Formats: sequence, structure tokens, C-alpha cells
Amino acid sequence: MSTALPSDDASGKPAPDAAPEPTVVLGEAEIARALTRIAHEVLERNKGGQDLVLLGIPTRGVPLAARLAARIAEVEPGVDAARLVGSLDVTMYRDDLRQHPTRSIGTTQLPADVDGKVVVLVDDVLFSGRTIRAALDAISDLGRPRAVQLAALVDRGHRELPIRADFVGKNLPTSQTERVRVLVSELDGRDAVLIEGARA
Repeated sequence: MSTALPSDDASGKPAPDAAPEPTVVLGEAEIARALTRIAHEVLERNKGGQDLVLLGIPTRGVPLAARLAARIAEVEPGVDAARLVGSLDVTMYRDDLRQHPTRSIGTTQLPADVDGKVVVLVDDVLFSGRTIRAALDAISDLGRPRAVQLAALVDRGHRELPIRADFVGKNLPTSQTERVRVLVSELDGRDAVLIEGARA
């Protein structure tokens, strides 16, 4: 005697309380185009790439920063991508350490002295703004850049602090209950931006 799986109804369809499939909002080609556009916008705004330092915020901001550096080096004479990009760990500067005391501490790697440079922070998703606030505090302990700018692949809104990205790959309106996930091939085996959670 066969019985239906608990997750299925008699028609074979998933039960109403089953988790919906994530929605793909950006694929590999769209992400590539967004990063290329951001790279050109960074160069145009800063009149070249000679004084730039790109700092990726772990985890997925780091490979995104490396890709931006590679694109900038492709079109800007005399710019070495390896000397342009680094990473900035903000763990100890976060304001939620009491709620998450077991966060693992990453590494900060600077390609150059940030004094007098234009530092471009690179993150995958801009949400509340609290991670970027922590990044600004971290940078202030490392030196005195001429300017700090922010590049985000996705801006999903719901800011809790007065922080705005200078360069955005995609503005993506979301609800508070939805989760935005960025996948990068360096860490996840493929490039995609997903929304998880029910959408009307």
C-alpha cells in the first residue's frame, strides 16, 4: 500500500507550507555586465585608476572586488589589478557582536597605503548599512583616505543608517522577510543573485 509523501498532496504538488524555490533575479551574464558597468563608472568618477584601492568585504565582496580590479586594469593603462585590490574584515567593528559572539575573524589585506587614496568598498548586498558603517570605522584605523566610495552588486533597500552606495549593479526592492543571496563562481561554483522567501 503506497502513501503520499508528507510534503505532497494527492495531486503530487508540494504542500502549501513547502519552501518556495528561490527566484533567480540575476544570472551570470547580467552579473558580468553589471560589474563591467560599475568598473567604468568608478574610472569615470575618479578620472582614472591611479589612486584607487578596492577593498572587498568578506565573504563575497572579496571576489567581486577582484573582478572589478581586473576590469579596471583591462581598460586603464598602467594599472595592475593585483596592486589595486585587497580585503577588509569588519568583524571586530560590528555593532552586533553581543548577539553573535562566535563570528569568525577574517583577515585584512591592503594592497597599498590608503592615505590620500580613493578607497572603494565592495560588497555583494547593501541592506541595513551596518556592515558599511563597520567598514568605515575599520578604515579610519588604517589611515586617512582622500575619499571612501561604495560599490554594491545589489541594493535591496531597508536602510537603518544614512548610507548610500555610489555604484550599484542592481536596485532590488524586497520585503524584510525575503533573503537575497549572491552566489559567485569562486566560492559557490556559479554566479547568480537569488531571492528566497515568498513573493506575492
